[in-house]
Amino acid sequence: MIVLGLDTATPSTVAGVLLGDGTVAEVRDDPEPGARPAHAARLLSAAEEALAAAGAGWEAVDRLAVGVGPGSFTGLRIGIATARALAQGRELPIVGVSTLEALARGAEAPLVLAAIDARRGEIFAAAYQTLEQAQRGQTPLRVVEGFGAAALSPEALAERVRALPARPLAVGDGAVRFRDSLEAAGALVPHDEDGVHRLRAEHVCRLGAEGSPTDRDALLPDYLRDPDAVPRR
Repeated sequence: MIVLGLDTATPSTVAGVLLGDGTVAEVRDDPEPGARPAHAARLLSAAEEALAAAGAGWEAVDRLAVGVGPGSFTGLRIGIATARALAQGRELPIVGVSTLEALARGAEAPLVLAAIDARRGEIFAAAYQTLEQAQRGQTPLRVVEGFGAAALSPEALAERVRALPARPLAVGDGAVRFRDSLEAAGALVPHDEDGVHRLRAEHVCRLGAEGSPTDRDALLPDYLRDPDAVPRR
């Protein structure tokens, strides 16, 4: 199976192709700190570049995978709208995957805290445990009971971290931004430039390969909270 994976939940624009032999070609755009994301300008071209790097054409793609969040409202809308349009135009099945789980898959630790900066002083976070005996095609992670995806204040997140059964490895730009609070609660946060903080297309693709396709029109963003801007009443 050849899977094209996309994610725009974070400031990075990420596209990748998983080939049948397990290799992955990735193209990404990581804006400088403070710079605006280039999701709208880069996503389709990144997908084309990833396909070219993988030596595959659109006709070879068997399935699309797209990160459904949580993350940036604008980024999620761009990524999911693009994936839905591609699925319709090219008659491809599509799988929505958790951006937090894809982020957690990039960390090699028994207990992982995936944390995305949610702005407004909050963090999107979830905790995952590694399964020692994962069957073929089965996700190697499971959500820690009571610590599924949520939008939390630094104080609430620290409280949940203290309640975990072991010291977690905290990854993602949310872990970087709220390092002091998380380390005080007992989490281990790699240095800011460690690649473990970047979501990788490989894991979006692999989750897409393992998941079940959904109805294109039923694929919706996982915002976890109300948008920043609401209509005036």
